[in-house]
Amino acid sequence: MPLEMRVIPCLRDNYAYLLRDPESGRVAVVDVPEAEPVRRALDAEGWVLTDILITHHHDDHIAGVTDLRAQTGAQVWGAAQDAARLPLLDHALSPGDSVSLGTQAGEVIDVPGHTVGHIAFHFPDSQLAFTADSLMALGCGRLFEGTPEQMWASLQTLMRLPDETRICSGHDYSKSNGAFATHVDPDNSALQARLAQLDRDRGTGAPMAVATLAQEKATNPFLRAGQDYLKDHHGMKGATDLAMFTHLRSLKDTF
Repeated sequence: MPLEMRVIPCLRDNYAYLLRDPESGRVAVVDVPEAEPVRRALDAEGWVLTDILITHHHDDHIAGVTDLRAQTGAQVWGAAQDAARLPLLDHALSPGDSVSLGTQAGEVIDVPGHTVGHIAFHFPDSQLAFTADSLMALGCGRLFEGTPEQMWASLQTLMRLPDETRICSGHDYSKSNGAFATHVDPDNSALQARLAQLDRDRGTGAPMAVATLAQEKATNPFLRAGQDYLKDHHGMKGATDLAMFTHLRSLKDTF
């Protein structure tokens, strides 16, 4: 049986993700920007938290971990490479490791670029991937620590997941990312349709940062850096895919 998921808005534009394995009853949360909204959601569902999964060290993803661990006794999983910048880990993870959530196994994927120790969690049996600030809805994270080469390689890794995988990212940047996507890829009809749907969904409580990988491939300009027509549109005919990605990331940084 697939994992049950609840999307928890936190802070101004962050998301935490609650996951429950219906067979074992184990419950995990991916990232904890703040503890209180997660605790309220657990109480509303009657779920008992057993595991906390951390994608990267930024405060707006881990600020609530210590309090939530104290309240629930949950085990904390995070990247071994970044252990010095994370809350105390019960399970230090390396790329290729597996996270166990009852009957479900999550793959640990190395996705540097936004930070050098960023990881993603992919639960193939539930068709879910938690990418936080690497691959984001209609965008990708700013390169605070990594290089364009690292981020482009990370995005290529994530693009190899099955198209039906739901990509669950860390923020609702749908308005700003959508505006930039339209600016750099103005003739993309799939993008226009997606933005129209987001406008209809906004305010209904629907999560703005969850989409299938197929949707991202069709509408996210950073995943489309290999498209010849996009290179031509930007006067970069014959450029490498990495050069085009780097150009797009630079444009977004000053958009």
